[in-house]
Amino acid sequence: MTADPQAMVQKLWDFCDVLRDDGLSYGDYLEQLTYLLFLKMADEQYELLGEDRVVPEGFDWPSLLSLSGADLEDHYNDILSDLGVAKDMLGVVFRKARNRIQNPAKLELLIKDFIDDHEWLSLDADLKGDAYEALIEKTAREGARGAGQYFTPRPLISAIVDVMHPEPLHRICDPACGTGGFFLGAYDSITKRFPTLDPDQRDHLRSGAFTGWEIADLPARLCAMNMLLHGIESPESDSPVHVDDALRDDPGERFDMVLTNPPFGRSSSDSYEREDFWATTKNKQLNFVQHVVGLLKIGGAAAVVVPDNVLFEAGAGETIRRRLLHDCDVHTLLRLPTGIFYAQGVKANVLFFERREGAEHPWTRDLWVYDLRTNMHFTLKQKPITRADLEDFVHCYKPGARHQRVESERFKKYTYDELMERDKVSLDVFWLRDESLEDIDNLPAPGVIAAEIVEDLEAALEEFRTLAENLGDLSGDIAQ
Repeated sequence: MTADPQAMVQKLWDFCDVLRDDGLSYGDYLEQLTYLLFLKMADEQYELLGEDRVVPEGFDWPSLLSLSGADLEDHYNDILSDLGVAKDMLGVVFRKARNRIQNPAKLELLIKDFIDDHEWLSLDADLKGDAYEALIEKTAREGARGAGQYFTPRPLISAIVDVMHPEPLHRICDPACGTGGFFLGAYDSITKRFPTLDPDQRDHLRSGAFTGWEIADLPARLCAMNMLLHGIESPESDSPVHVDDALRDDPGERFDMVLTNPPFGRSSSDSYEREDFWATTKNKQLNFVQHVVGLLKIGGAAAVVVPDNVLFEAGAGETIRRRLLHDCDVHTLLRLPTGIFYAQGVKANVLFFERREGAEHPWTRDLWVYDLRTNMHFTLKQKPITRADLEDFVHCYKPGARHQRVESERFKKYTYDELMERDKVSLDVFWLRDESLEDIDNLPAPGVIAAEIVEDLEAALEEFRTLAENLGDLSGDIAQ
């Protein structure tokens, strides 16, 4: 096996090209690869390391190797239908699993000629983990049936983690964990900044540091496998990923840090009637903001990706912003550029805050806003955002020394009183002039302009959908 993650990705991807002739999508292929890799690694853990059996005998990897043709296909179907009932990593990976490889010969090729040909546990965690992560990203690029809606750009995750400074013994939560990008970013940051962990720190980081919720089966299984391949948790572990609606109730657990990019869909079919929420609303992002506050320990820190509407929406939005600024130290807002998310039509921001204990005075003193949106042009393919594009934000943030911050062209400070004076306590603040409106001689490339137009149109369409939903709700209330 090559020591180059990209070469390994290409080898893994070659099988997808073979299977696409049978109508298998990129996402379907990644899902089947996840099932088979888990079975192989669980078998290696039992046979090579002498650890407890995770997969019941008769449903394990050797049982696949002994069969061919239609018998292999039938047995594989039986395995997938029977393994998804456990509460551990096994149950998360195989929950509602289905075989989508319709050609038994190609299934046999994938099992026997590629996956069985390697000892996956002996491969370096960075190699197999980075290769799997690259496969997820490649799948995310392939459109609506890929993993794009669950995938946060890795340069953005890297910058967020760099300013948040997670510690070895922190408990870190993502209530909308998708494919696990924030977990892997935090894990990578900790291992690089603390190269000599003591045994307790190492055990905690590999089993107990991360807790997530994910409402959809596909990203939950990708997240579980992503963590396993990076050396976090083990096949027999209690799953750190709960397949459930995180907003349903307060889990009762409190965390040192919450890092999350909740789903961008604006409205829920129902409101969440929770006593710990400041306001009742169908807006998912506003509910996630309230939920994140409840997940934090006193003194805990959060970084939450939110769409623009969270910053200016009236009604419940204003109530939540007022309480957030009062009860938490909301110290930083990063205005993100368009064109960086696989889910189109999104204008988003990252809100950084810390939970404080109850007090009469507001905890927020100054909100520092970094504008990475105005006059910044990115697209997913022609000009994707890189970690270097976020370097100035990280520098201005002053991780660990926020008292030393200074204003710059893109970084401005707003006091609590100034924010309270704004209409509806709007946090949607900006000050830079949009040069594209004035300088027609230095416009971005046509492809970039076209991509931005698509973003704006899809964002407007989302606003119209929300308006229609709200009008529908209002009509129902009047009728009652």
